[in-house]
Amino acid sequence: MTLLEPTEEQVLRFCARAPVERVFLEDVARRGIGQFAAVAGDGGELDALCHVGANLVPSGRGCAVFAGPASAGRARMIIGEAGAVTELWEAAAGRLPGAREDRPHQPVYALDEPPAPGDTGLRAATRDDVGRLVPACAAAHELELGIDPLARDAEGFRWRTEAQVAEGRSWLWLEDDVVLFKAEASAWTPQAVQLQQVWVDPEARGRGYGARGLRDLCRLLLAQTPVVTLFVRSENDAAIALYEAIGMRRVLEYRSILF
Repeated sequence: MTLLEPTEEQVLRFCARAPVERVFLEDVARRGIGQFAAVAGDGGELDALCHVGANLVPSGRGCAVFAGPASAGRARMIIGEAGAVTELWEAAAGRLPGAREDRPHQPVYALDEPPAPGDTGLRAATRDDVGRLVPACAAAHELELGIDPLARDAEGFRWRTEAQVAEGRSWLWLEDDVVLFKAEASAWTPQAVQLQQVWVDPEARGRGYGARGLRDLCRLLLAQTPVVTLFVRSENDAAIALYEAIGMRRVLEYRSILF
C-alpha cells in the first residue's frame, strides 16, 4: 500500500463515517494542528488514517501500514480503536520503545440524551481559575498516565491548562476552594465532544458531586453538539458505574499502549 498525506476534506469524510471513534482525528484536522498519514482505496476515499505526533492515533483497516511513520517519531502513546491499535502495535513493536503499560478493552461511552439536572454550580473555567485548576489537572493526569506533568514540564503543563481555559474547553464546580467537579474537552467537533480528566478532589468524593457535575456538563454540551463521549480504564469500576448511572452507553473499545 502507498502512504499519502491526506487533504483535510479526505480526513473529514473519513471521520464522518465514525464520528465518535474518530472525534480526536477530526478535531485536530479542523484546527490544522495534526500531522497525518493515510491509505486510500481505488475511489480516493480513505481506508485508514493515523495521526502521527506525541500520540499515535490509528483508525480504519490495515493500520499495520503505519509502522514506518510511527517509528520515525517520539510518540509517548498509541491510542484509539482497539483493533486499529493492535494492528499498528503488532507491526511496529520492534521499532518502538518497550511498552511500560498496555491497556486493552477500554470502554468508550457516549450519551445523546440530556440526563436529569445536577443542580450544581458548574461553570466555564476562567483565567482566574488557572491557579486552582493546574494542581487538579496535574493530579488527574498523573492518576491516568502515571506521570507527574509538573515534574516533567511544569511551565508547559500550565500553558496547556491556560490554553484549554482560553478555548472554552474547561469546566469547573468550585466551592470553598475545593474542586467538587471539573472536566476538559480533549476533542470537540460538530458531531461530538470527547471529555477527559473528569475529577473530584479526594476530600469531596463519595458524596455524589461527580455524578451531579457530569450530568450538568452533559446537559450543557448536548445543547451544542449531538453526542458527549469519553473513555475509561477497564478496571475503574467507580467511574464506569458513574457513567452508566447517568445514562451513558458503551459504544466501542479503545486500547492504549504507553511508552
